[in-house]
Amino acid sequence: MNASPDIDLAFFIDKDNSPFVLFDATGTILYLNDAAEILLGYTDRRTLYELALTYAPQDFGSRTTVLDLHYQQLNFYAIQVAYADEESIGLRLYYRPRTHRTHPTEPQRMQLTNINTILEAAITLFSMEHPARLELLTDADLPEFRLDQHTFSQLLRKSLHLFRASSRLRISLRLAIGESMIIEQRRHPVIRLSIEANGRYSEDDDAIKQLADSANILPTLTENSLVFDIPYIRT
Repeated sequence: MNASPDIDLAFFIDKDNSPFVLFDATGTILYLNDAAEILLGYTDRRTLYELALTYAPQDFGSRTTVLDLHYQQLNFYAIQVAYADEESIGLRLYYRPRTHRTHPTEPQRMQLTNINTILEAAITLFSMEHPARLELLTDADLPEFRLDQHTFSQLLRKSLHLFRASSRLRISLRLAIGESMIIEQRRHPVIRLSIEANGRYSEDDDAIKQLADSANILPTLTENSLVFDIPYIRT
């Protein structure tokens, strides 16, 4: 069935949780949706174009392939490649459901919280002792949600301290489009906090993992970064 000409298909593709990229025959991006813009923060155009060519169908049409793909903390279980002519080729990636052992929530420890306020306070304390150049990208419009403020503040302080020798820090806080966590049989969106530099200390990694685990936060620790996926619990 063909879509009605009055339907704005671009809107639905833009808001699709699955990253979608359309390339021309040289690998130049012709179009990408919102989720693909986020993906390109973790990999590059050439890698995705080569992926599309590798798994393209032999003839015009589409081909879906199940495979494990990992771009830092972004995990995918399948891709679809399609083309109708020699001029362009489309690539769609499908997120793998997150698996994470969770703990029962404790309402008495979870207050409605403006996460930007807590983050700014932790950065201010860190900056008083370590004059690193900060590149901060946050979504100021994130509504309040329920969070164990004490545990999260501890987690932030320990995490930032591991970057004490860095001359420059990149910190971002945003909603992770297309990702969710299930806690007590309820699905919650994910807020992703990332702290990156050209290196960091690691003596508190175990403590950071324990703090994150106790707050149902999923940590990803690498040589140069700490990334925390935080459940966006509204009620």
